[in-house]
Amino acid sequence: MYIDHTTIRTKDIEATKSFFMTIFDLKEGKRPEVIEKSIPGYWLYAENNPIVHIIQSASRFQDFNNYGSEAIDHTAFYMNGYDNFKSKLDRLGIVYTAMELEDINEKRIFLHTPAGVLLEAVFRNE
Repeated sequence: MYIDHTTIRTKDIEATKSFFMTIFDLKEGKRPEVIEKSIPGYWLYAENNPIVHIIQSASRFQDFNNYGSEAIDHTAFYMNGYDNFKSKLDRLGIVYTAMELEDINEKRIFLHTPAGVLLEAVFRNE
């Protein structure tokens, strides 16, 4: 099993898109026509996979947007290049928290999107 994609609902889709493209080197890509016509937003790709979907928080799906207080706590991305990623965040002035889990040979970096969504970058065997 793996994470297919994460959808982030935000009031500022442009800042959120820019954040993901800059921090994770994702590329904007094609969305299905029916989605493109009805929901403002973007699909961001890693290689050939649309892994981050960004949608406008004030869409025609008002009932869906106000579903309740349940929320995904965070999304984790498995990545390579811990030192390079950490240096990139430092260069960009992105606030983050690092965690080392020596017993499972894993390093993690936690950071927030401009909209406040918590993200985790997971690095193993580095």
